[in-house]
Amino acid sequence: MRAPGAGTASVASLGLLWLLGLPWTWSVAAALGVYVGGGGWRFLRIVCKTARRDLFGLSVLIRVRLELRRHQRAHHTIPGIFEAVARQQPDRLALVDAGSGASWTFAQLDAYSNAVANVFQQRGLGPGDVVAIFLEGRPEFVGLWLGLAKAGVEAALLNVNLRREPLAFCLGTSGAKALIFGGELAAEVAEVSGQLGKSLLKFCSGDLGPEGSWPDTQLLDPLLKEASTAPLAQSPGKGMDDRLFYIYTSGTTGLPKAAIVVHSRYYRIAAFGHHAYSMGPSDVLYDCLPLYHSAGNIMGVGQCLIYGMTVVLRKKFSASRFWDDCVKHNCTVVQYIGEICRYLLKQPVREAERQHRVRLAVGNGLRPAIWEEFTERFGVRQIGEFYGATECNCSIANMDGKVGSCGFNSRILPYVYPIRLVKVNEDTMELLRDAQGLCIPCRTGDVLVMDELGYMYFRDRSGDTFRWRGENVSTTEVEGVLSRLLGQTDVAVYGVAVPGVEGKAGMAAIADPHGQLSPNELYQELQKVLAPYARPIFLRLLPQMDTTGTFKIQKTRLQHESFDPSQTSDPLFFLDLKQGHYLPLDQAVYTQICSGSFSL
Repeated sequence: MRAPGAGTASVASLGLLWLLGLPWTWSVAAALGVYVGGGGWRFLRIVCKTARRDLFGLSVLIRVRLELRRHQRAHHTIPGIFEAVARQQPDRLALVDAGSGASWTFAQLDAYSNAVANVFQQRGLGPGDVVAIFLEGRPEFVGLWLGLAKAGVEAALLNVNLRREPLAFCLGTSGAKALIFGGELAAEVAEVSGQLGKSLLKFCSGDLGPEGSWPDTQLLDPLLKEASTAPLAQSPGKGMDDRLFYIYTSGTTGLPKAAIVVHSRYYRIAAFGHHAYSMGPSDVLYDCLPLYHSAGNIMGVGQCLIYGMTVVLRKKFSASRFWDDCVKHNCTVVQYIGEICRYLLKQPVREAERQHRVRLAVGNGLRPAIWEEFTERFGVRQIGEFYGATECNCSIANMDGKVGSCGFNSRILPYVYPIRLVKVNEDTMELLRDAQGLCIPCRTGDVLVMDELGYMYFRDRSGDTFRWRGENVSTTEVEGVLSRLLGQTDVAVYGVAVPGVEGKAGMAAIADPHGQLSPNELYQELQKVLAPYARPIFLRLLPQMDTTGTFKIQKTRLQHESFDPSQTSDPLFFLDLKQGHYLPLDQAVYTQICSGSFSL
């Protein structure tokens, strides 16, 4: 903390000596002496090491802000920006479906979204209305929310893993007047149809399949074929600060929460990624992430809608097809989450992994332990790691490819992007404070959260959420489901680390004093109400639940003991996905899981 003080002293000295009439060169030399003598040489060293990176980051921020301001002044929106791009290059490929092989040009995507806008406007939907989209990741998904936005309608993008109560909850809280679902998810919609209300309009994209026809559901594809593909005659009057769509996050209490994404936020995220990682119009981006999340639908698809890049979609990540897809479609940029990189490294060596043209991988969660192994084996020159969240009030990015870094906080330009890194308690994730009650700045290696402007902060409370298979899981939600199924409240859910595996696996500790709980019967019920990623991987059955003096369950101790049989005599179980039920977990199984020979 000495450098800033030294800098202030040197500037003051420079001004004083100059006012006294000393030559300018003498004044500078004297001020430099004061600066170095006060410890300023450390700051000079920091400047030399970080100036190039920080100045590039500053140029990116300025560029994004100027672009956004220009669009705001012109009253543009994301659909309007896309329409301008489509007019410039109507025949260029916009979206490619790697699974089906379907290819959409910018003109086709524009026409499809216009048809969507006309269909829903004719049915009385307009600015301020909400339509829920429950569809797997394919070009239609993009065309649907884009078309709704052209009519001023806000889309609620539902996680395709939602089932029963969480699905009905998200639909109900969204205030949606209509639901568009994919034929592949018709059975899931049928399970909650009785809870949706008779006034909800239902449209099926694709075929209903075995379900045949429903009296309260319209097939959307025929309606779109008959609809006009011309732009709407009247603009919905939206601007960059108006709502575009909703993305559902796990939240920290209860069921999924809707995060509002306005047009300007969509633009800012996509633009920042584009400029920070030097993407260009000739790049082709491979996007196998869910389109109901920000990374896939904003950072990925945003490169198509705003900057005219071709984006190749695959509705579900496939480790065996990943590099083949990249070779086939001439991809130069790929998106990842940490789990994807680990799965790719576990694949046998194949020719395609060195025949591709990928130069950049953009994402988050790539562990330092496999970072260099990934870049060396697959020949990917740059990793664009970043840290942020849909509901986060700030984010950071690794722009210079430093191994293991998820971003940086400028030391020489701290007020350009005013965030601070502050210490937290590793167990409780509470902010640590000094004797004056102020947050304590971090040093290298500290556990931290980000603080914006001194009064707002975002944190991932480990006691409330954990991340598994690329999804955030609310422990409160899972605890609530287990409590209802078991008829008791002595339940604790938490995330536990598994060696060599990204994120944390869900573990549930349940009081079972009489030994009557059947893990397999419990799993049959969990399948009906929880998404696959939210179902606990490990179970621990306790004679009684330990609590604090204020009757709070002691999760910290349970987390430390994890699923290690040597740490407890309580019965432990693990979820064998191949057999579809829980099996006893002993020391031999524990060793197999930790060594990676048994896959979860």
